[in-house]
Amino acid sequence: MLIATLITDPFLQMALWASLLASIASGTIGSFVVIKRIAFLAGSISHSILGGIGLCIWLQRTYHITWLDPLYGAFAAAIGSAILLGWIHLHYRQREDALIAAIWSTGMAIGVIFLSLTPGTNVELMNFLFGNILWIGTKDLLLLAVLDIAILCFVLFYYLRFLALCFDEQQALLRGIPVQRLYLLLLCLVAVSIVLLIQVIGTILVIALLTLPATIASLFTYRLPLIMLLATILSSLFSLLGLGASYLLDWPPGSTIALIAAIAYLALLPLRKKIMQRNPR
Repeated sequence: MLIATLITDPFLQMALWASLLASIASGTIGSFVVIKRIAFLAGSISHSILGGIGLCIWLQRTYHITWLDPLYGAFAAAIGSAILLGWIHLHYRQREDALIAAIWSTGMAIGVIFLSLTPGTNVELMNFLFGNILWIGTKDLLLLAVLDIAILCFVLFYYLRFLALCFDEQQALLRGIPVQRLYLLLLCLVAVSIVLLIQVIGTILVIALLTLPATIASLFTYRLPLIMLLATILSSLFSLLGLGASYLLDWPPGSTIALIAAIAYLALLPLRKKIMQRNPR
């Protein structure tokens, strides 16, 4: 039944392609997020997006600026938050946990204020918060593909420098690598990836798809290229299984994808323990 529906239903076909395209960003950038241990920082960026979304919806509804897509606000807020987080951390050496909490809460507060002033219902907001992959159209797929290509180009060009940044910042500095600019660039790539993923899984759950596939991949290999490849495959698999389960059970797709990823992680932890016991480093 599911396969027959997939063949005939254009919305489900779009959702399938969106899942596969989003998995590229998830697996590639998510691997850096896990290795650099900035998952909570990524979570702060994802929640601060609400401020940009709320502002765009308010301007759209109040002043009838029809061309102002909430996605533009999401990109602006995500990249702005990423640069602000990185700049304050690098120049003022503030505690990162306090910084994360400040950006997280401020972005959400701004979003809530603008949305409270917005007339009418906010269906778009619910789609951004919890994801609605079935609403994705051809324009969204094209945007996903272009941004995926951009992310891959940046990662290929800066791969060795990102590797040095993630594993040994001091050594990178001694080698003359511009660590500060590279750190800001990595955060901007994380921000772009988050905006890609919120269309599939939503702002609240995006951290699951950004980190869990890469975390699972890192349980079985220490080589970054393999982690990226496995994370991309796992992200695609979780998305496909989530879409299928949500269709059969009539559950929200984004929540189902996140739940399947979490279950897979918990199920594979004991296997990792057995492998480590048999092959200690």
